[in-house]
Amino acid sequence: MNTNPELIRLSVEGMRCAGCVGKVERALLEIEGVTSARVNLADHSAEAIGAVDASDLIAAVGKVGYRARPLRDPLAESAAQAEEALRYKRQLRQAMVALGVGLPLMAAMFVAPMGGHERILWLPVGIVSLAVMIYSGGHFYRGAWRALRHGHSTMDTLIALGTGSAWLYSMLVLLFPDWLPSSAHHLYFEAAVLIVGFVDLGQAIELRAKRHTGEAIRALIRLAPRTARVLRDGEEIEIEVGQLQVGDLIRVRPGERLPVDGTIAEGQSAVDESMLTGEPLPVVKAVGDAVVGGTLNTRGSFLFRAERVGADTVLAQIVAMVRHAQGARPAISRLADRVVAIFVPAVVAIALLAFALWLLLGPSPALGYAVAAALAVLVIACPCALGLATPIAVMVGVGRAAGEGILIRNGEALERASRIDTVVLDKTGTLTRGKPELVEISAVDGDDARLLQWAASVEAGSEHPLAASILAAATARQLPLLPVAAFHAHAGLGVSAEIGLVPVLIGNRELLAAHGCAIPAELAARAADWQGLGRTVVWMAVAGQAQGLLAIADPLRADAAAIVADLHRQGLAVAMLTGDATATAMAVARAAGIDRVIAEVKPEQKLETIGRLQGEGRVVAMVGDGINDAAALARADVGFAIGSGTDVALASCDIALLHDSLGGVPAAINVSRATLRTIRQNLVAAFGYNVLAIPLAAGLFYPFTGWLLDPAIAGAAMAASSVSVVLNANRLRYLPLR
Repeated sequence: MNTNPELIRLSVEGMRCAGCVGKVERALLEIEGVTSARVNLADHSAEAIGAVDASDLIAAVGKVGYRARPLRDPLAESAAQAEEALRYKRQLRQAMVALGVGLPLMAAMFVAPMGGHERILWLPVGIVSLAVMIYSGGHFYRGAWRALRHGHSTMDTLIALGTGSAWLYSMLVLLFPDWLPSSAHHLYFEAAVLIVGFVDLGQAIELRAKRHTGEAIRALIRLAPRTARVLRDGEEIEIEVGQLQVGDLIRVRPGERLPVDGTIAEGQSAVDESMLTGEPLPVVKAVGDAVVGGTLNTRGSFLFRAERVGADTVLAQIVAMVRHAQGARPAISRLADRVVAIFVPAVVAIALLAFALWLLLGPSPALGYAVAAALAVLVIACPCALGLATPIAVMVGVGRAAGEGILIRNGEALERASRIDTVVLDKTGTLTRGKPELVEISAVDGDDARLLQWAASVEAGSEHPLAASILAAATARQLPLLPVAAFHAHAGLGVSAEIGLVPVLIGNRELLAAHGCAIPAELAARAADWQGLGRTVVWMAVAGQAQGLLAIADPLRADAAAIVADLHRQGLAVAMLTGDATATAMAVARAAGIDRVIAEVKPEQKLETIGRLQGEGRVVAMVGDGINDAAALARADVGFAIGSGTDVALASCDIALLHDSLGGVPAAINVSRATLRTIRQNLVAAFGYNVLAIPLAAGLFYPFTGWLLDPAIAGAAMAASSVSVVLNANRLRYLPLR
């Protein structure tokens, strides 16, 4: 048995309604070692997390009457697509056969006599009807039998009961007419055949529509080539990508996509990484640079060494994340789950009650009316639309977002994002480009070059973005770095070190104050001027004395002001949260159109600030780079991490923005709101359909309107309800996100 918890995905065959979903889910959760499980009716898949083997999961699914097989490779989709296409063609063919027989049969019922010796002529019609029902609806009867064997009921149960009862009643009329009053001699062969045909047609249309919901996944999968040229034993051979191993040397030619992740070992080229970053310009890659599977080599040939293959590649992780999110079940779906749990038994009970009331109180022929009402109730009251209402909308919404480089990690994030009313933006790397540049130096003794050399020597040990800009400026001026000792980073303040036993401090003004350094009035005035221009001021002290300032500017993103305006148009409050100086933060905020600024906060204070906003009753989104802001991202109701795509596995974020742009924030909120709105529409439509359809089918309105639903029309209405839910969800594919 597997002792390490892991995520196992299964493809499950035979699920047709929300009742099936609940039974498979409970079967998985009852297995020892499974900590969580969820099932998706829309793509007929199941996920389970726990220390368990896939064979145990498959066996558990089999025990409740369904068939399952493992889905291992996130990028292996061709077999499933082919199987889905065959299923669509088969179901469409079955529908055409049933409708092709049922419609002429319906016409014949109005003109052909049935009394006396003519009755025997209808027996071949009954045999043909049975053959059509078995061919076109055999899957319903097999599903109903499996459900009965395992002690539960499903949509198949309703269809099998309805059509089977219609056929048996009709045969009873033909073979034993004396058992029934002449007024009840009605045949329902056409109803049984048409019900099967309409349901098959509805499911075929569903399948066709649902194939579009997986387009986001398929588009991602198409980025990965099927084969790769690898060097083995001194020879270059072409193999399937699934056979690649870590450490393989892989040749990539111009115009080819990289099969896996790795590091360039020989040669150089320009690689188009727009599928991850959204940047249209190719990035120059040389020996030692990392490359990502699915990106496009535009020119030049190179060798790279495979470091992540199969499910470990960035592309596979993205696909897995999208699939996981598409299988999410937001809290809004819980009401439907509770209803579905008792739905089928309740419908059977209503059908029996309708039969009894019509038989006792109905007009002549009471038995005919009773049979028609019971059949109509059984057929029209299908929980299929209820089962599809949530998952189909989530699949399309998450897929639509993924197509824009927005990865929503789970259903909870999707639902919470729809309720966001406050967006908190980090400054560096979020509102700004995150690539600061040193723009001015002011040394007390006038020796700017020496000040820069000492600053760069100390900052060489720091990973802060501002340190990189100081080092880049020193390199550009060809200033050699000095030996440094006793380096120490002070969180939220700066760094300290020694150069030739002389203590050096580099950071914000609070760092110097904490070490008792006096601040000359001239330097303080100059710092205030720079901060008023939106520059970040780095203070430097040597041997306990303030020696100068460095001004670093991080340009505002080109789209920052437009995105903030977009957030305001969505009715959201926007604030900026930064550890930078207040004056610098205010200058950036003014340029971006942000009216609330929370500045000079340390990392732990960012966490407190998010908590304080939540304490005011706000639903808060935090947008940061996913690293320095990890705690705040985790504390927020929804954490947005802006990254290059290689950091999509950050556990701190709820929504990862692959494209390095703030535009993903309003787009994600927009798609979340639209998805939740669509789920509500679907649930209202599905509930409303059953609330109206069941009483209509039972004949509740007959005394007032004379309406009594034909069972065949009930079958068409049931199929139409499911199709309408799928089509409504598919509107999200065309949702404008900007």
